[in-house]
Amino acid sequence: MWPRLRDPFLLYILLAALGGFSLPTSGAATTVLSWCTKTAIFLLFLGYGTRLSAAETYAGLRHWQLHLTILTCTFLVFPLVGLGLLHLPWYSPGLALGLAFLTLVPSTVQSSITFTSIAGGNVAGAIVSATASNLLGVLLTPLLVMLTLPAAGAVPVGWGAFGAVMVQLLLPFVLGQLSRHWTAEFMVRNKSRLRWLDQGVICLVVYGAFAELRSNGIETTSTELLIMLALCLLVLIFMLVFTWRLARLLRFSRADEIAIVFCGTKKSLATGVPMATVLFAGQGVGLIVFPLMVFHTLQLIACTLIAQRYASGHDADSRTGL
Repeated sequence: MWPRLRDPFLLYILLAALGGFSLPTSGAATTVLSWCTKTAIFLLFLGYGTRLSAAETYAGLRHWQLHLTILTCTFLVFPLVGLGLLHLPWYSPGLALGLAFLTLVPSTVQSSITFTSIAGGNVAGAIVSATASNLLGVLLTPLLVMLTLPAAGAVPVGWGAFGAVMVQLLLPFVLGQLSRHWTAEFMVRNKSRLRWLDQGVICLVVYGAFAELRSNGIETTSTELLIMLALCLLVLIFMLVFTWRLARLLRFSRADEIAIVFCGTKKSLATGVPMATVLFAGQGVGLIVFPLMVFHTLQLIACTLIAQRYASGHDADSRTGL
């Protein structure tokens, strides 16, 4: 029996993408949507900064081997895979850029922790590693984009885009941290309501990205989309097997192994889409984030099955497979 994941966020994302593609904006409406999106992204990361306490930041840091392993998978192994994807000749430049970009974004927070908990893993370690991934990702993702994509002949992302990320993502996060003395209690009290606001912001960003995709036209074919789907699946399978093998090679405990598998293989749609909107402004963001949306869907399906297998204890006796 599958674990019940009650969060309908993925459905909302798909509906927003369908809405943007079916009902794109034009003229003044596009300008208004652009400014609303920028404001919404600023508020989103302001909220992230407000909610993260110092205790959560420093908790569990003593287990540095676990966090270093997960961050290495997220920001070193994944990007190396992305470099290889850039050189494959089977799809359009927009999809190539999107496939490479998905390997550069941070890990998820909520689903990484949820699957680790369902599987009976090190939840505290997952919380610290997933949070650290998102914090570091605000800096590392744009730097990795600048270092890897131009070298591979993709659309260059320069220091101007990096500065835009700092202003729209890092600055509000820092302001959120500084405001915790006045806002932390309110954020805790209204946590469930604010979650809907967060999801609404992401849906707005996705809507704008796919409205832009419809307006600019789709420069790809159904064959290329199928190849992209297959590549996303292969990347996910590779990272699942790699993290599992690495955890056992380094002799981590079963609980730590679970955290490594679920945190080291995730890519965040909630963080990646706003980043792409800032980094690739005016470059067909809808097509760029499409592989990330596909990967996000595949990772939820695969990790649901794997978490159930861990929870049932099927791997505990022989420790020979997921």
